[in-house]
Amino acid sequence: MKVVESIAAMREARASAAGTVGFVPTMGYLHEGHLSLVRMAREECDTVAASIFVNPTQFAPHEDLDTYPRDEARDLELLEREGTDIVFMPRPEEIYPAGFDTYVVPGDVATRLEGASRPQFFRGVATVVTKLFNIVRPQRAYFGRKDAQQLLVVQRMVRDLDMDIEIVPGRTVREPDGLAMSSRNAYLDAGQRRAALVLHKSLERAAEMWSGGERDGAAIRSAMNEIIAAEPLARIDYVSIADAATLAELDRIEGAALVSLAVFVGKVRLIDNITLAD
Repeated sequence: MKVVESIAAMREARASAAGTVGFVPTMGYLHEGHLSLVRMAREECDTVAASIFVNPTQFAPHEDLDTYPRDEARDLELLEREGTDIVFMPRPEEIYPAGFDTYVVPGDVATRLEGASRPQFFRGVATVVTKLFNIVRPQRAYFGRKDAQQLLVVQRMVRDLDMDIEIVPGRTVREPDGLAMSSRNAYLDAGQRRAALVLHKSLERAAEMWSGGERDGAAIRSAMNEIIAAEPLARIDYVSIADAATLAELDRIEGAALVSLAVFVGKVRLIDNITLAD
């Protein structure tokens, strides 16, 4: 496994890469969700590249950039175990050198949900993903469905900017009790970890109601809110039932719907989602 830190070294490694290149961009502190994407890339591509980069432009000043969990040695061990060929680990000044002043600003789909709660987030995501795509030049790139809005933003960006890259979604990987795997789960103490299950429980309730024939968006949102509100350690940021393509909130579910939520458990902000579709 080749580990490179500079753009020049990454481009040199890419030039000698054989066949189809599959790319898994990450912020590190890897878990089974990330590794499942690496395995997909390993199965489908001749060369597998991954990146580890905690992207500063997607964090607001009050967010957890400085404390975001990191363990590069462990991450590299896990990536090597999965057969990764190239790991790109740039420093912030390599991606954003002095005088950097160009950003990619996604459209309406990025203004809702996460975009409403974290206005800087998707500009940072779109910019760094574009830069990574230009540096790594993969034919395929792998993103998890747990970050459903991010996946949609990247898909739209690739389509709208005519990037010749196939975006491959990967399933949400969960703990045995249903909690979606996330690097930020490391922040949770034992009590918060138990409380965090309200996210999955509320999504299960939404799926049960939909399977039972309920199509009223407000009724399903209300049931989800009640479950979360009953947990003293949980505080709702948003609960959404939206059109799966546009993320516009739905009064009535008639096609595919993305059910998503962001909830603070203590000071830890967690997100999760499911898709309802016939």
